[in-house]
Amino acid sequence: MSKHARAGSRATRPSRTAGANSPTGGTGATRPTRRTRAGGTRRADRASRRPRGSRPLAFAAALGLLGFGAAWVYLAYDPPANAAAPAAADARPPAEQRAARAAERDPFQGLPEVSERTRAKIPADARQLILVTGKAKNSSESTVSLYARPAAGADWLKSQTWPARNGAKGWSTERTYGDLTSPEGVFALTDAGGLLAKPPGTKFPYDQDGGFVASGLGVNGESLRGSFDYVVAIDFNRKPGVSPLDPTKPEGEEKGGNIWLHVDHDGPSQGCVGIPKAAMQKVLETLDPAAKPVIVMGPKGF
Repeated sequence: MSKHARAGSRATRPSRTAGANSPTGGTGATRPTRRTRAGGTRRADRASRRPRGSRPLAFAAALGLLGFGAAWVYLAYDPPANAAAPAAADARPPAEQRAARAAERDPFQGLPEVSERTRAKIPADARQLILVTGKAKNSSESTVSLYARPAAGADWLKSQTWPARNGAKGWSTERTYGDLTSPEGVFALTDAGGLLAKPPGTKFPYDQDGGFVASGLGVNGESLRGSFDYVVAIDFNRKPGVSPLDPTKPEGEEKGGNIWLHVDHDGPSQGCVGIPKAAMQKVLETLDPAAKPVIVMGPKGF
C-alpha cells in the first residue's frame, strides 16, 4: 500500500472513547484529554468522600451560636417584663414601722420614776407632759422634766430637766387647804398668764394681768417677788378655760386651789411648783394645747 492510503485510513480511525451508539456516530467526537479526565475524577472522588450530614450539622451549630448571643443581648438591654407594670401591692407596714415594732418596748414608756398605776391615768391623746418628781414623800425638793411623744401610745422622750421646789411638807393625795402639801396625781394644763407679757411663741391662752403679784413672804420668810411673772395653771380644783386668777373651786374651798407652775422664789411653796424663770419661758414656748399637755406630779415611784 502507498503512504497516502495509510494516512487516509489513519485519519478515519474511530475514537477510542466514542462508541457505536454515540450521537455523533463515533466519527466526529473529540478525544478527551488526560487533564480533563483526571480533574473530573478527583472532584468526583472528593464529593463521594465528604460526609453527607456535615452541612446540616454546621448550619445547626451556627444557628445555636446566634441564638445564644441574642439571649445575652436581650438580658443585657431588654428591661424585665414587669418593669413597666406598677409595683405589686405590699400590705406590710413601712420598714421604719417594722423596725420600731421589732424593737423591744420600754416597759416604763419612758417614765421610770412613775408607777404603772399612775401611767395608766395619763390620757391616751396627750403628747406633751411635765413630770415633777419629788425627792421623797415629805420633801420640798423635786425635779421637773419636759417630755413629748410623737403619737398616742408611743414612749415618752425627755428633752429638758430643771431643779424644782414643791410644797413645804411634800405630797398628798388628799390635800386640804393650808396643809402645805402639793397635790399628787395627773392634771391637765390649759391656761397661762403672768405679770409679764407672754414669751414669743406662746400658744396657750395667756392672761397678762397686774393681779399676778404675790403678797407677803414665802414659807421660810423669803421674798416672793417675781414668782408670778409667768404662770401655768394646774387643773387641780379649778375651772379650765379661764385665767389662772379665777377663784372658782369646783370641788370646794376645803381642798384649796390656785395651784400653779410658776417662777421659783428660792424656797418651798404652800402647794405650787417653782422652777427657774428661764425654764418657765421654755415651758410657755413649748406647750401646745393641740398636744393635750398634762402634768404628772408626786414623789418618786408614786
